[in-house]
Amino acid sequence: MRGRHATGVVLLAVPLVLALAGPWLAGAPEPRGVSFSAGGPLGTDFVGRDVWEQVLLGGRSVVVVAVLATLLAYAAGVPLGLLAGLAAAPAGRRWLDEVLMRPLDLLLAVPSLLLLVMLAALLSPGPAALVAIVGLIGLPEVVRISRAAALRAAGSTAMEALRLQGETWWRRAVGYAGRSMLTTLVADVGVRLVGALYLVASASFLGVGLAPDASDWAVMVDRNRTGLFLQPWAVVVPALLIVALSVGLNLTFDRAAVRR
Repeated sequence: MRGRHATGVVLLAVPLVLALAGPWLAGAPEPRGVSFSAGGPLGTDFVGRDVWEQVLLGGRSVVVVAVLATLLAYAAGVPLGLLAGLAAAPAGRRWLDEVLMRPLDLLLAVPSLLLLVMLAALLSPGPAALVAIVGLIGLPEVVRISRAAALRAAGSTAMEALRLQGETWWRRAVGYAGRSMLTTLVADVGVRLVGALYLVASASFLGVGLAPDASDWAVMVDRNRTGLFLQPWAVVVPALLIVALSVGLNLTFDRAAVRR
């Protein structure tokens, strides 16, 4: 278990350090050279830029957008899930649960990539729009998981005892049910972040939200795949960093959930 945890930390730390510190380590832009040449540590990309420089510059957009989108989904989804779970309890208001959950079920019925492309066509391209789109796509699942955790707490004998003692709704809802949800939510954060990374990378790969020549790991994979056999590092390195980030997140948050 410790070896698995250490592996997760290492896999997570390497792309995170490159993503967060990379723009400061990249230095001044190098002049462009020949496309897909062997110049520099990792060669050049499809427009002659140094691949290593693009790797250092390209991680922050992926990580920041995924993290902000996940935070947005939890900030909106956890309160909604808590309200729905308490409303669905035997002593709750079932109509409120229906009002909150049915519109979200409609979003769940639409494939995430299709929803991503549809919403991106309605909004101006950019990181802020991508955060909003990915957060909205992740919202229904966060609400459903939060609702399930809150419903389990709302139906417990401890909640009934608090109600009989005359405790306030705030203390019952947030003080008890909210705290009871923490283990479930911690276990879900890793999965949700990986899902956000997948959507952000897919959006960049499809050319949604970012410029075609942006310094972004997913964009690098897409734009440089035509020269894969000429200069593989321009595709392999950013792809491996995205995979390491996803696997490291899962292993690290699984360990955190077990410790709780």
